[in-house]
Amino acid sequence: MNRPETDNRDLFAIADLAKEFGISTRAIRFYEAKGLLSPERVGATRIFRRRDRARLILILRGKRLGFSLRDISDYLSLYDANRSQQVHLLIDKVDERLASLERQRDDLETTINELREIRRLVDERPAKAG
Repeated sequence: MNRPETDNRDLFAIADLAKEFGISTRAIRFYEAKGLLSPERVGATRIFRRRDRARLILILRGKRLGFSLRDISDYLSLYDANRSQQVHLLIDKVDERLASLERQRDDLETTINELREIRRLVDERPAKAG
């Protein structure tokens, strides 16, 4: 399997990462402002390393899965720490997110059934002559 060219690079410009992940440079600067990314600076230019790219992958995955920036930050704070702590935090957050999504699914199913019942009642009721 061929690895993408970016996996072999050590340094990235903000525009490179934005293009690769289909996000804006503003989003990357936002993650930096929140302390989730820490690029080096050469003058006013941000220099991202492989570690920053890996963290960005985790940030975007976490957002896609519905985790808050706080949850993502907590997870990333353990990025270089004890692997066991990282796994336990991840399991806790995943279980919380699954429970939340399952509650939302149950609420949606209830709402859909109620709307179908209303529709059925309306369809069965004869229309009044105007």
